[in-house]
Amino acid sequence: MSRFAIYPSLEGKSVFVTGGGSGIGAAIVAAFCEQKSKVAFCDIDREASEATCARIRERGLPAPLFLECDLRDIPWLERVIARAAQEHGPITVLVNNAARDDRHRLEDVTPEYWDERMAVNLRHQFFAARAVFPMMKEAGGGAIINFGSVSWMLGMGGMPAYTTAKAAVAGLTRSLARDMGPYNIRVNSIAPGWIMTERQIKLWLTPEGERELLARQCLKRKLQPEEIARLCLFLAADDSSAVTSQTYIADGGWV
Repeated sequence: MSRFAIYPSLEGKSVFVTGGGSGIGAAIVAAFCEQKSKVAFCDIDREASEATCARIRERGLPAPLFLECDLRDIPWLERVIARAAQEHGPITVLVNNAARDDRHRLEDVTPEYWDERMAVNLRHQFFAARAVFPMMKEAGGGAIINFGSVSWMLGMGGMPAYTTAKAAVAGLTRSLARDMGPYNIRVNSIAPGWIMTERQIKLWLTPEGERELLARQCLKRKLQPEEIARLCLFLAADDSSAVTSQTYIADGGWV
């Protein structure tokens, strides 16, 4: 049985995760709860989020705080971040995980759809970081982890708005790291490969796609959400205190 790291610096930390109700986000929420962090998360899916909270409680772990939110509504996002800080203390770890990789043809993209995809996949990352910035400054430091994707690195088609947004996450990360670095705030991003969440398996995984993936990956197995969560823990912990302005690719050697 595998045994994984415990990070003493994460115990008692106020952590906020976007899109924590399912998939990679739910794995991240559970991983921080295992570290005895004070975890709050937001999601638009109440049913999935409440089920995630119930599973964590059943394991005897500290229960996370779920706050319903549509991240396209920035004032709403700012309110739930303020509520999380009120409940758990100033947020010193922010995980900007929320996204949707819906497929779309370039011929079908309207200006309205483009703007909505940017709102779902990119815009909220900036405004969440801005909302926690004063708290992290006051606390003497913090860690922000943004989520990108290897999709744009691979030159994938069939979702141009998504790949554009995820490419922009790398630029946002480097810019925030430069501006926030003087306050001991570290900003990094994670670019996952094809992670086998329930959504991915249900909507996109085909026998042909799986064969192609395993042929191209160095690791000849399917990657799981918990593997991404463990990388997220390292980037949030003091163990990575010298690491900022970086994008970590976690794709099994696909790129």
